[in-house]
Amino acid sequence: MAKSGFFSRLSGSDSQPEAGPMAAPISKGDMQKRLELLDNFENLELGWFWATDVKGQLIYLSESAAAALGSDSTSLLGRQLTSLFIPDKSDDPEKSERPLPFLISARNSFADLAARINIGESATETWWSISGKPQFDGNSEFMGYRGGAKDITAVRQRDLDASRLAKFDTLTGLANRHSMEKRLSATLIAYQAAKRSCALMMLDLDRFKQVNDTLGHPAGDELLKQVAQRLRTIIGDQGEIGRLGGDEFQIMLPDIDDRGKLGDLAQRVIQMVSQPYSIDGSRAIIGTSIGVAIAPYDGLAADELVGAADLALYAAKGGGRGQFRFYSSDLKDGAKLRKQIEEDLRDALHQNQLELHYQPLILTETRQPKGFEALMRWNHPEQGWISPGQFIPIAEETSIIADIGEWALMRACRDATEWPEGTRVSVNVSAVQFANEDFPRIVERALLSSGLVPSRLELEITESVFMGDPHATSRMFDQLKQLGVRLALDDFGTGYSSLGYLRDAPFDKIKIDQSFVRGSTVEGNNNAAIITAVVSLANALKMETVAEGVESLDELELVTTLGADQIQGFIFSRAITQEDLLERCEGGDLTFEATGPAKHRADRKTVYRRIGVIHEDHRYSAVMRNVSVTGAMIEGILNIPKGTNLVVDLGEGQLAVATVRRSKDAVQGLEFETPLVSDGADGLCTRHRVSPYSLAAAGMPLAALPPGNYPLVNNQTADGTPTRPMFMELDMKQHKT
Repeated sequence: MAKSGFFSRLSGSDSQPEAGPMAAPISKGDMQKRLELLDNFENLELGWFWATDVKGQLIYLSESAAAALGSDSTSLLGRQLTSLFIPDKSDDPEKSERPLPFLISARNSFADLAARINIGESATETWWSISGKPQFDGNSEFMGYRGGAKDITAVRQRDLDASRLAKFDTLTGLANRHSMEKRLSATLIAYQAAKRSCALMMLDLDRFKQVNDTLGHPAGDELLKQVAQRLRTIIGDQGEIGRLGGDEFQIMLPDIDDRGKLGDLAQRVIQMVSQPYSIDGSRAIIGTSIGVAIAPYDGLAADELVGAADLALYAAKGGGRGQFRFYSSDLKDGAKLRKQIEEDLRDALHQNQLELHYQPLILTETRQPKGFEALMRWNHPEQGWISPGQFIPIAEETSIIADIGEWALMRACRDATEWPEGTRVSVNVSAVQFANEDFPRIVERALLSSGLVPSRLELEITESVFMGDPHATSRMFDQLKQLGVRLALDDFGTGYSSLGYLRDAPFDKIKIDQSFVRGSTVEGNNNAAIITAVVSLANALKMETVAEGVESLDELELVTTLGADQIQGFIFSRAITQEDLLERCEGGDLTFEATGPAKHRADRKTVYRRIGVIHEDHRYSAVMRNVSVTGAMIEGILNIPKGTNLVVDLGEGQLAVATVRRSKDAVQGLEFETPLVSDGADGLCTRHRVSPYSLAAAGMPLAALPPGNYPLVNNQTADGTPTRPMFMELDMKQHKT
């Protein structure tokens, strides 16, 4: 047999391996048998052998190995061993294995190292498991490497498939909870060392349970698959998406800490997920709420960041669903407050703490009220007036909404009987109430007990009622119309809008959501075109239109010109009590005059909270009285000339560069250099914050940002009295701008 094997080529036919002190000498016959076995091993492709010189160049490679590379051993000799493999450029923080070039340059031994071979433009990947050991002569001089290899492509694919089953959700193909936890933890550890940021979004699907209950679990599974696909479309390669279980999803977004961009991304996710789904011929509509936290600002470790994002998600759901929230330190107190509200709300109805106030719906032509919308108010004995935006979402998550909704319907019908003949009362109906099969009987009882003419009752229904069983929804509409009541589609255009149900549902009125009215007069805004389209559509369908949230005279003029039938908003009146309404009726004073600012301007939120004002090397204390996206009014520092540049410290690492545009005594109007962004609720925040890494570089211990007054909300004492500013004088002679 030709001596073509590994040892015969390296050592020659007569060479014998070194024997240990106790080793028996090996005969030439035994040596020949060993060489034949090694040759057979190579030829059967059970494994291959290779060797390099001191420069790392190949001096031997099994012929079958060369064939696998699309070449022959002769042409490959002299090439660098490492050139046979594609370098691993992965920056996976979970990967701890050293690359082959490093191991060889360090003259380390290695075993079963997986490496992808370089075979040009091949469409398939081929992987080898390679092992090697450095060789030294009697003088400890390095002689090169000797090693072996084998093809592990099939084995690797099986392992990858098994690993995928362990790491990925079998339903959606997204990473599972365990994989996301491991990935997030490894990423944050690596990013902390590199001083990089990482955002985390926690998602929870709204009303998903109703899809399961009405359409069945197979439909729910199909819905989850479609949600996962939509998330992939939006996120792309910006981050990694995981399904934690049930209807919970998580999105990891490396190197993003701009809260403006994150807010825009969260809003796109909400809008995309909220679009209707087609499942086996049925129509399903859900929504989503999102909580956002950012490392290192809101947490350094994985459990801290997940906890922060969870709190933000909890706040988003509590704010009315279909919203996003950024984490802030005050959310911990907010979660406790929400729990307390839930407990107190159970007693509020029985203790007569709930009231109905009524906001007029004004006819565009006559400026007379066509009707009034009943709005829930809660006067808490300890906390005072609690916003419906706080307690209504809590009520909808519990059985409380059924009792409160029935009470509101009964009370509104009774109150309306005392109004002028023909004046309508509008009552909001939640999706939970609408899904109750007994709801038509509840409406009928309210009409009979009050004596109200059915045509004077208008039920305002949001588009979310269409996400359930379409046949049950249709039956409910039929039963309600048989009672003679009117139906209005509330908040049109805010997430689920479809011409399909406008065609099929028996609505008498469409209410154009205030989000389309606000800013409609601003140059370059497309809202006016949307209002025009909705009005035209309603006219074609013989439905009335109401423009909600009108607050300025230019908005009033616009929606009037565009043809809205009725106007609702602060421009005419806030919601008033039944007593005030009856007093106006008795005095014959039911005309509401338009009063408000001439032009729409960016929402300026009234606040009363202490802030810091930095000028050169000095920091002063002041009070912020109001704030908008573009500026703020502060009080507490005397003698600040117009044009002075300041830095406003809003807490939790939020610094905003501002210029004094107006100044009188201790009150200044500031213009921000960079506009603030929405925090997803009613608050505003800066796009960026001072990084804890920067603070650590300045000598502070590395930790998430300390608590501060965030978001920009009212600061009050325990009895509800606003804190007052302590006036200081800014010595502009000493500290020139």
